[in-house]
Amino acid sequence: MKVYHSIDEFPRQENAVVTIGTFDGVHAGHLQIIRRLNELARETEGESVVLTFFPHPRMILQPDDNDLKLITSMPEKEMLLKAQGIHHLIVQPFDMEFSRISATEFVRDILLSKIGTSILVIGYDHHFGRNREGTYKDLEEMAPVYGFRLEEIPKQVVDAVAVSSTKIRYALMKGEIETANKLMGHDFTLSGEVIEGDRIGGKIGYPTANIRVREPYKLIPASGIYAVMTEVEGNWYQGMLYIGTRPVVGGRKLSVEVNIFDFSENIYGKAITVSLKARIRDDENFPSLEELALKMREDKIHATKLLSTRFV
Repeated sequence: MKVYHSIDEFPRQENAVVTIGTFDGVHAGHLQIIRRLNELARETEGESVVLTFFPHPRMILQPDDNDLKLITSMPEKEMLLKAQGIHHLIVQPFDMEFSRISATEFVRDILLSKIGTSILVIGYDHHFGRNREGTYKDLEEMAPVYGFRLEEIPKQVVDAVAVSSTKIRYALMKGEIETANKLMGHDFTLSGEVIEGDRIGGKIGYPTANIRVREPYKLIPASGIYAVMTEVEGNWYQGMLYIGTRPVVGGRKLSVEVNIFDFSENIYGKAITVSLKARIRDDENFPSLEELALKMREDKIHATKLLSTRFV
């Protein structure tokens, strides 16, 4: 997969099979679109092209809204899309100037003139252009005028629940990690650099790697203990992740830290990725570190059982 950091970098194709969207989470609905995109590219001997945007449009159009947190960072999104085997990914910088492009200009000047779209594949209820003015009906009218084929992918449903990034964010904020993973079709992950902590975990027999999550806009799930798999330098290990303020030691700042099972290497300053599998319990306060250690022993037993039976 070739990655371009603006539409202007992209070499126009003669037969581009294109889809557009923010693709936050690269969830089951998005994957259905991508599969069809690749299928059409093979059938027509074309090039599959995904056009996405960064920052997320809401970050630019609603700068005072601090509630939006994203399921996937841009590097995570790139990795997930690359795994689907697309030919080209265009990451277009989204700013106020770009937001003012009308629906007609977007189709004529970008999709046709700059990208070379022969087939456009869009998801259910897609809107585009200035103030989201463009609709599927508009595209239907433009297709014969500008000479491209149009295909709409219907709403994706998983276990009778319509999939959307909004529903996945809601599930994550409630700590319903298994629901979120099912809707996405893959595990939710957190990535970042291992930083120095106060080493309380080590004092009670459960040393943790404190993670500085790379992107400030990345969604952090509900506080609690999670069964996880952790990737360190290409190797995966079982573990349990803590998200919370560490009330037992009077903490106030949110902490994200993972206890990696059967692991004793020094990884300060290294990048790790944690794949969340299941939530074990809520964050709790304890009268003493000794009682916290007893609870963590139970947590480890629970996490090990889950990871060794349900998530192998």
